[in-house]
Amino acid sequence: MNQLEVKPNHETRMILVCCGTGCLANGSAAVYEALCDALQGNDKIQVETFAKATGCNGLCEKGPLVKILPDDITYCKVKAEDVPEIVEKTLQQGELVQRLLYRDPATKKYYKSHHETDFYKKQKKVALRNIGEIDPTSVQDYLDRGGYQALEKALKEMSPAEVIEEVLKSGLRGRGGGGFPTGLKWKACAAVDNPPRYVICNGDEGDPGAFMDRSILEGDPHTVLEGMIICAYAIGASNGFIYVRDEYDLAVKNLTKAIENARECGYLGKNILGSDLSFDIELVRGGGAFVCGEETALINSIQGNVGEPWDKYVFPTERGLWGQPTVINNVETWANIPVIIKDGAANFASIGTEGSKGTKVFSLVGKVVNTGLVEVPMGTTLREIIYDIGGGIQNGRQFKAVQTGGPSGGCIPENLLDLPVDFDTLTEAGSMMGSGGMIVMDDRTCMVEVARYYVNFLAEESCGKCVPCREGISLLLETLTRICEGKGKPEDLDLLESMSSTIQQAALCALGRTAPNPVLSTLKYFRDEYLEHINNHRCPAGICKELTEFYIDAELCTGCGRCRRNCPADAISGEKKKAHTIDPAKCIKCGDCINNCKFQAVKVK
Repeated sequence: MNQLEVKPNHETRMILVCCGTGCLANGSAAVYEALCDALQGNDKIQVETFAKATGCNGLCEKGPLVKILPDDITYCKVKAEDVPEIVEKTLQQGELVQRLLYRDPATKKYYKSHHETDFYKKQKKVALRNIGEIDPTSVQDYLDRGGYQALEKALKEMSPAEVIEEVLKSGLRGRGGGGFPTGLKWKACAAVDNPPRYVICNGDEGDPGAFMDRSILEGDPHTVLEGMIICAYAIGASNGFIYVRDEYDLAVKNLTKAIENARECGYLGKNILGSDLSFDIELVRGGGAFVCGEETALINSIQGNVGEPWDKYVFPTERGLWGQPTVINNVETWANIPVIIKDGAANFASIGTEGSKGTKVFSLVGKVVNTGLVEVPMGTTLREIIYDIGGGIQNGRQFKAVQTGGPSGGCIPENLLDLPVDFDTLTEAGSMMGSGGMIVMDDRTCMVEVARYYVNFLAEESCGKCVPCREGISLLLETLTRICEGKGKPEDLDLLESMSSTIQQAALCALGRTAPNPVLSTLKYFRDEYLEHINNHRCPAGICKELTEFYIDAELCTGCGRCRRNCPADAISGEKKKAHTIDPAKCIKCGDCINNCKFQAVKVK
């Protein structure tokens, strides 16, 4: 998509079209092209107007999003066929297209600007500060919002040691899941007198439902480059690598363009900004293995080897890429570095909690009204994220659990919704921060099946190098599958707990050591569901088919016929405005009836 390089002023109107992956899948490219065509030579528009394709705006549930500046108008779920109406009413006549405005699902109130909604008001953008506001393929857009000023400050006003000290004082901890202090990692690497040193960006985001790093790489690639270049100056590195998940085509495209532009502008290459720093970055596409999110497995992959982790006692800061000192941080961590250097460590450290400074980006998905990309100060409670920002649970159903930390994280129940989200608190609750995946579950979720699903994922993604992970996770999966099929025994719960303990202590890498988290957290908070499966051969959520039978409560059924019309097996019968019934012989237990019933008349026996 060709874009115009225009610097907006008071006489210019800019239309920002979200062209992140989610909105592109819903047709935002066609919206952008239609706007460009409609604006071309349109003399009826009094204010000079240009269209620009941006990265993800965050509110994925309402995409494609179109923002009109400086009018501060946001239109939701825009289609290409809506463009003529937007041009005629809003751009030519100055009127709002009300049906395209954001409408609060609870109050039914319309909002002109996305800034007015609870989804955005409760957030604080640091890592995501530019996304949705700039054209990610334009270095000028990045510069207009203060880009590369932090690099210039570091090179001209600070020594390498002072840069490291500033990162240390900020309290920034790695956003990839481990939460290790970033400044300590840089300091340890710089202290190893064995050049060359390397800088790596971990963009191998493999968690199901996670798209935080992807959105940053797609929507603001220069902030990642700037963070890496600052680190290179601080530790004395001359080469860097960005390891990107192979499926992230748009991220690769925008990163490739950003690297080219950075070289042309003198931010990469020899004697950067006239200094003694010479540093360049190479893009490496991963092979799609989840285990390569583990830093030593990732390093192995870059070197052309099988993506397997190293022994625990080998630290990349001492012997990393090709046996040399290496700093490896994830995408979100790098995105915070320019802010820390430009605005100062104290400003960053003023956000968050005592042990977890700054903000955290989450992909908020699952059974929540406002799915999307959010960034909140550390210490924000789960309740605020799910109910204030997320808008609560879909279809008026009851909240059951939220899973944080990806497949290796844990499931947190309703009574812990007021838990502040930070590294240490989530770990104490039996979960983890992880890279920032947050999956919300309602009462139609079987927690035994959830544990089985994640363990199955991890069993498939284990590299198989160590026995505790290879055999232990397989045994967990076999046991959980048996319980879901109604073949479980009471002693299986003891087996799950003892095997989980062994895996945690003996596995080689973080994938194996955290793999039991979904099992242990569901056993801790939802043990009654396991016992229902084992003792009563019943799945309370109606998910495990072998243990489920649906029926319709005659007192609650209004005879609307919605369940009957949606039943793919024609297993429901009944007259209009009279109670319906389900034929268990025909029922395939798909759950469409219970999911579609607005009166919660469909029950699980």
